[in-house]
Amino acid sequence: MPLPVIAAVIRQGQEVLLCQRKEGALAGKWEFPGGKLENGESPEECLVREIEEELGIQIEVEQIYQAVHAHYDHGDFLIIAYLARHLGGEITLRVHSAYAWVDVADLDEYDLADANVPIARSLKENSKPAGTGVGTHGGAD
Repeated sequence: MPLPVIAAVIRQGQEVLLCQRKEGALAGKWEFPGGKLENGESPEECLVREIEEELGIQIEVEQIYQAVHAHYDHGDFLIIAYLARHLGGEITLRVHSAYAWVDVADLDEYDLADANVPIARSLKENSKPAGTGVGTHGGAD
């Protein structure tokens, strides 16, 4: 059974927060911050706690965005990404080596951990301006 990991897609306008892992199996990879659920904790509580512990900022957790099943050499994970908003605090790196506010259009320029790639791809696709699809001029004009 995969281990659930809760991730935060923290948005500020067209930008989202990425953090670079300092150590462990995915050292050097970029990811949406978050962590493992503790016993008796809701996913929302987990995110608020993890982001406070890892980055020293306060967030408001919004709705679930996407779930991704990922298999790594070090385990099987179910990444559950929630949309979140930065409420306050200055980012202090406690477990990461770097962070960046990245325009959604530029997410694929970062070396993301595999489980984060589908989330980034989906964010990028969903941020394209309206009116680029088929049938935008059909009907009413």
